[in-house]
Amino acid sequence: QVYLAESGGGLVQPGGSLRLACTASGFALDWYAIGWFRQAPEKQREAVLCSSSSKDISYYEDSVKGRFTISRDNAKNTVYLHMNRLEPEDTAVYYCATTYPLLRNCNDGHGMGYWGKGTLVTVSS
Repeated sequence: QVYLAESGGGLVQPGGSLRLACTASGFALDWYAIGWFRQAPEKQREAVLCSSSSKDISYYEDSVKGRFTISRDNAKNTVYLHMNRLEPEDTAVYYCATTYPLLRNCNDGHGMGYWGKGTLVTVSS
């Protein structure tokens, strides 16, 4: 059974950095695409960025370009979201997700059928 779990959220000051982790079970992460999504208070969930199995990164939110990136640790079956120069507007619950059925490409961020429960990131002074 596919299972995703996020961790690493918390409170950070504007301009700070944070690393979120998405750990998978039930499948090998290095073979498939993983996307990161977020939902800010009173807003709809939005796609942020996605890493294909070949580690190509697709950005769906222009405001994070140059600040957010993704890395993988295959030995830990974990994908990381590295967030730098955080802004109050980045405050949201962050989710990792993958497609159903599992795909190697990001499918333009659509068709995500497996989701973690999310981790809260709060950017505030």
